[in-house]
Amino acid sequence: MIAAYFLIRRGVDLKRLNQQQDELKQLISATMPPADEEDGETEVLETEQEDESEPITYTMLSDYSALYAINNYLIGWLYIEGTVIDYPVVQTPEDEEMYLYLDFYGEYNTNGTLIMDTDSVVGVGTAEYDYQDGVAPSTNLIIHGHTMKSGEMFGDLSLYEDEEYGAEHNILCFDSLYEKREYELIAVFYSQVYYPEDEVFKYYKFFQADTQEEFDYWYENIKALSLYDTGVTAEFGDEFITLSCCAYHVEDGRFVVVGKRIS
Repeated sequence: MIAAYFLIRRGVDLKRLNQQQDELKQLISATMPPADEEDGETEVLETEQEDESEPITYTMLSDYSALYAINNYLIGWLYIEGTVIDYPVVQTPEDEEMYLYLDFYGEYNTNGTLIMDTDSVVGVGTAEYDYQDGVAPSTNLIIHGHTMKSGEMFGDLSLYEDEEYGAEHNILCFDSLYEKREYELIAVFYSQVYYPEDEVFKYYKFFQADTQEEFDYWYENIKALSLYDTGVTAEFGDEFITLSCCAYHVEDGRFVVVGKRIS
């Protein structure tokens, strides 16, 4: 009876998740500005600097204004073409695990919500203005998600262990509330959460590289761990995104996909 209950519960939660995703995407579509008739690109709302002495004022992307009004923990949206990954991302500085089993509306759901690590700085502003008068993003953004048997959330992330699949889905898209960003696959590897006293490489502790040495230590380790060579290289000063989910090859195992920002 207990097993049957949890099976039914997962089915109900999955149905609710899919309904929620449809609702959120409809809200995004409803608030998107009309495409520019000349170049066909979606307008990015921001106030340009008229005078160099005046500060730049950044305005939230219209795509996400309605969603942010529903949930102020919204920090962005992650999507990868050709996969199920197409979800809002929240960040809760006061309690990183708040949305571990809550959906975007704050209701219990075993699928949870994608969570931006509290040590990640997503940033305020745009790269176009070099985040002047805003906040520059940290070197690395880490997003955590559940490994769901249904394949939802990060349930299918381990498909990236196949090199051909990685090549076909090598662009990871993450929108902050202020700009649309793209990242190219640079490393795929298995790891784990170690004990605090373990003196080993801990990918989940890397957020900011202020020196060449800090960058080299992280970069050399993810390249050494990667299951295959993606052909993508990086250097000090680049930005990255890291997708992390549970794996079961060892206790507290993790499967990790890393992308380098290209736009």
